[in-house]
Amino acid sequence: MTTAAEAPADLVVDFDIYDPALTTPVDTVQQRAAELAAKGPVVYSTAHGGHWVVTGYREIHEVMRDHETFSSYPNNLVTTSAGFGKFIPIELDPPEHTGYRLALQPLFSPVRMKALEESIREVVNELIDGFAGRGEAEFISEFAHELPARVFLALMDWPLADAPLFTEATDVILTGVPGGTEEESNAARGQAAFSMFGYFQQVLDDRRANPRDDVTSQIITSEFQLSDGTRALTDEELNRMFFLLLIAGLHTVQGSLAWSVIHLAANPEQRQQLIDDPDAIPAAVEEILRIEAAVVPGRRATRDTVLGGVPIAAGDQLILLLCAANRDAAEFEDPEELQVNRLPNRHLSFGSGAHRCIGSHLARIELRLALEELHRRIPDYRPVESEPPVLHASQVRGCVRLPITFTPES
Repeated sequence: MTTAAEAPADLVVDFDIYDPALTTPVDTVQQRAAELAAKGPVVYSTAHGGHWVVTGYREIHEVMRDHETFSSYPNNLVTTSAGFGKFIPIELDPPEHTGYRLALQPLFSPVRMKALEESIREVVNELIDGFAGRGEAEFISEFAHELPARVFLALMDWPLADAPLFTEATDVILTGVPGGTEEESNAARGQAAFSMFGYFQQVLDDRRANPRDDVTSQIITSEFQLSDGTRALTDEELNRMFFLLLIAGLHTVQGSLAWSVIHLAANPEQRQQLIDDPDAIPAAVEEILRIEAAVVPGRRATRDTVLGGVPIAAGDQLILLLCAANRDAAEFEDPEELQVNRLPNRHLSFGSGAHRCIGSHLARIELRLALEELHRRIPDYRPVESEPPVLHASQVRGCVRLPITFTPES
């Protein structure tokens, strides 16, 4: 494995994607990403025992599409040492990964997700009803967190009342203990995983005794063609799959909704385009996804290789800074500008290759419907200057607090 002493000196940096300092001001991650990209498409960070940070669009695309050279395990710089195993299927490589992926695809297909549109719109408006008359709201707790949580729990047919348990556990997995040591954070992550696996086991036992017409029951009762034969998934496999679906379903949409408000409030002309022409919202969703790209996936080199002109040794860990790739001037014209009608927009926010986000169709629908109804009902929203957004830095970056004001709905 490559050490800091062996990496090219001009490419060694101290960047840490988990550094709390990256959360203020809002664009600090993007500023640091630009600084790293200026050094080259691949740089070496001394954080977390040493790893490569890939910033170039072409290089990230190459890594994502070459699973034989770049394994998806470990995907995360910190959870591996917490000791709770692989997330399924994101931390499995083809061909082992393929059967699990095919098992999930029909459950999150475009047709199935399209059928959920009206029920999702009802949830959106029900949430807006809760604060539209006040002229103010804490956007995360009252909307951006609640929307994906309610949609996910309804899809899985899990009790909405259990949402706080999921929120607490996934927050710990992503960010550890604020201000704590790595050992303290890993201990908390392990405990959070233990509690969630216990919850999932109760779900499994209940569905086997009382099967229903929902995604959970279908996953539990179906047999899938896996690398070791056609069979049902084990309880351990199901636990790890549910945990991944939970994290992916809640946090990425929450962050994208927050960044939509932040960016569009700061770009009133672009926001006015969406107010005047709701048909422009799908393209705007893609642009919000491009300009932020919350997820920072990880990979491990399985063999010696060269990436972006830099030698990578077998066993080296890499993280893919998608927000840097999505602002690569070689791929995007005026990449720092928010252009709600940007076409084409070949962003990598949902990944590429075998591990491209299976929930992308659902995420797009949630974001589109949310922006349609927000711009119809409270179009002049703006963050509260005296209470700036509270963000968190991790490999799934996000926003935990965002007070807004607007003209009350009459």
